[in-house]
Amino acid sequence: MSGARFTGTERYIATPELAMAVNAAVTLARPLLIKGEPGTGKTQLAEEIAATLGRPLFEWHIKSTSKAQQGLYEYDAVSRLRDSQLGERRVHDIANYIVRGRLWEAFQSDVQPVLLIDEIDKADIEFPNDLLRELDRMEFYVYETRELVRAKHRPVIVITSNNEKELPDAFLRRCFFHYIRFPDEETMRRIVDVHYPGLKRELLAEALASFFRLREVPGLRKKPSTSELLDWVKLLVAEDIPPEALRGDDARKTLPPLYGALLKNEQDMHLVEQVMFLSRRAR
Repeated sequence: MSGARFTGTERYIATPELAMAVNAAVTLARPLLIKGEPGTGKTQLAEEIAATLGRPLFEWHIKSTSKAQQGLYEYDAVSRLRDSQLGERRVHDIANYIVRGRLWEAFQSDVQPVLLIDEIDKADIEFPNDLLRELDRMEFYVYETRELVRAKHRPVIVITSNNEKELPDAFLRRCFFHYIRFPDEETMRRIVDVHYPGLKRELLAEALASFFRLREVPGLRKKPSTSELLDWVKLLVAEDIPPEALRGDDARKTLPPLYGALLKNEQDMHLVEQVMFLSRRAR
């Protein structure tokens, strides 16, 4: 990293603990495993690290069908068969049918890159273990071409997880771990300021109070997240919603305006309505 240290950026508010975790993972040359609620900025962290260091970013977004091999390379046998039927000359060189994965691309970068492996817990439970050797040794073998691919520079690796599955112990031992705690009200105020610097203080205060009240409702299936708060604030500004509509007792008696940006299923909507009804009866 040539002495550069991550402290957050103008667009990304990083707590001192998160910044320390990033720099510790880089110092140890270990993958940084980031967990936290959806919408707390795990994926964006890799983008901001790359921007801070001025390094290329390679992103591998994991799906439920993803296999570790796809991050290395894939052999396109179908294209080779089709070309052989058409009499193409390129069919004689199997290297023409090796499709490089994101790890291979990162390994071949001429400068130290940042590699994001996003939502690793979406894949099969064996997926992380299937990458252990490659992440340890920073190399892998291409059997079709008998080629050993070695990383020119060890990437800064950021791995995110939403805690949908437990990750294997052997994999966890090789990572530096950090859990992004949900921002407190002051940190959230700074985050909103980054995205909406001209927002009226009164509207911001009432929006945050209403947002955190919603998150405190017990039993929510999906608590509103940071990204949903930002969407909601954008709508409040676009629709010119006054602070009075979010204020005090009135806000406790009805769902907040444009609540569809915050509540994402009918069960949570009915639960909040029920809590508000019971609150009114208790008064």
